[in-house]
Amino acid sequence: MTRFNALYAQSGGVTAVINATASAVIQTARAHPDKIGRLFAARNGIIGILTENLVDTHFESDADIAALRHTPAGAFGSCRYKIGTLEKDRAAYERLIAVFSAHDIRYFFYNGGGDSQDTAHKISHISKSLGYPVTCIGIPKTIDNDLPVTDCSPGFGSAAKYVATSIREAGLDVASMAATSTKVFILEVMGRHSGWLAAAGGLAAENPGDAPHIILFPEIPFSEEAFLQRVKSHVKNFGFCAIVASEGIRQPDGSFISDTGLTDAFGHKQLGGVAPVLSGLVRSRLGFRNHWAVSDYLQRAARHIASRTDLEQAEAVGKKAVELALSGKNAYMPVIVRDSDQPYRWHISETALADVANREIGLPRDYITEEGFGITEKCRTRLQPLIEGEDYPPYHNGLPRYVRLKNTPIAKKLESTFEIS
Repeated sequence: MTRFNALYAQSGGVTAVINATASAVIQTARAHPDKIGRLFAARNGIIGILTENLVDTHFESDADIAALRHTPAGAFGSCRYKIGTLEKDRAAYERLIAVFSAHDIRYFFYNGGGDSQDTAHKISHISKSLGYPVTCIGIPKTIDNDLPVTDCSPGFGSAAKYVATSIREAGLDVASMAATSTKVFILEVMGRHSGWLAAAGGLAAENPGDAPHIILFPEIPFSEEAFLQRVKSHVKNFGFCAIVASEGIRQPDGSFISDTGLTDAFGHKQLGGVAPVLSGLVRSRLGFRNHWAVSDYLQRAARHIASRTDLEQAEAVGKKAVELALSGKNAYMPVIVRDSDQPYRWHISETALADVANREIGLPRDYITEEGFGITEKCRTRLQPLIEGEDYPPYHNGLPRYVRLKNTPIAKKLESTFEIS
């Protein structure tokens, strides 16, 4: 059988377990030397392909590839860079195919969210039309958990575990100081359009009075008066109030309450921080001393407290991606299918990239309590299994030991260059 090379790339915001997916992709490819020659990785996502900045994973030891499993962030670098339509950015797609052709690459694995799945889908089409067909497999990843079809997105479970743990611990801290000091704590979490991560914070509240007392979702229009009344009520009843707020909460007119007016490379609005806005409201209207924190990169980099379930699913989609490619499937993405809730059982299937490209799913309304400030039992049933299990990294000198790859570059073969705008 003819052997071809393969290429793997990471895209968008990285996670605590995206490298576990990379590890599984590389290990599975190495298990099929009769079908896959070299497995290259692109430096900094799609930009690395456009600039022909590729590395050869052949030079990485089996031990280091295995160590990726417990190493957070993106081992090969990621990027936020979106290529437009085939009509608008045809030159970019033609450049991608030129790089694939120059390095005998016939398998492409793109590990990212909805925008990345759209890119992989388009590459599969234009490569065929240009006479150099490339088998394109998208691999799901996003802490936002907003990809359709799949039961959950690898990366979400670990970020969710971090958020729930953080608000539980911070809630205990605030409760112990509330009599004479801070009475309100606000934790801001990611989630521009969907409230999955904010909802995960609700898993920490198992008994009356447990933090968080209030969750603010992008799916529920923000009411200043209702919010302040609820804060006041919880401080009266419990002595303190702990809040989880999604970065994407909106005014009744649909505008973000923390909109900076800027956008990122994908065209997504850049938000300036909802926690300080809420803090100012609480201070000026209620007079309560309060503190706030933004979980930001911490929630997606926290491999030390990763969910074992999330880790196993991240590996499983990486393995399945290679298997799909070798079976002749093109323009597909592995998905997680839930078989049962208790006990949580799941298996890996696949879906066409056309069904997930550029699509987002928000938190269902019946996952949010009627008054809009908490999660329902249905939501808890859905999310609880995703944060379960521990899988700690090895430690050295009191700190997690993570791996850095050699990332040995391969020689460029194209005479022309490509300018990144």
